[in-house]
Amino acid sequence: MKRPARGFTLIEVVLTLALIGLLAAIAAPLTETLVRRGKEQELKNALYQVRDAIDAYKRAYDAGYIEKNLNGSGYPPSLAVLANGVRDVRSAKGAKLYFLRRIPHDPLRRVKDDDQGGWGLRAYDSPADSPRDGEDVFDVYSQAPGKGLNGIAYSQW
Repeated sequence: MKRPARGFTLIEVVLTLALIGLLAAIAAPLTETLVRRGKEQELKNALYQVRDAIDAYKRAYDAGYIEKNLNGSGYPPSLAVLANGVRDVRSAKGAKLYFLRRIPHDPLRRVKDDDQGGWGLRAYDSPADSPRDGEDVFDVYSQAPGKGLNGIAYSQW
């Protein structure tokens, strides 16, 4: 009596590999979308942190905690001021007010050596539709090309 051979036939192996390939092809775009969504969430959080710090600086300026300049708008002269601190005029010992621990980087750009975090800067006296930097920092925006998953350009976030 002859024993039947054990193992898989060539057709079974090819069908299994084809099925695995099909599943991988379906999962690849989903994985790419999840990674992109994560980067966009990081961008949203970083923009919130920087904008919140700019607003906190302006509130401190208006409250008289920061030395006022006659021609100043009340917004920080650079993003570095938010992380490096500014002298608190209420303190006799020269204490500083800090608004950020560090300047977050734009997660959609690969710029790491920029002291402004790779952000585009908008001055107080520049229009919203064509932002430009100037003597102060009124707002920040991403300089990353392209649009988000929501269809809005990253520079408009």
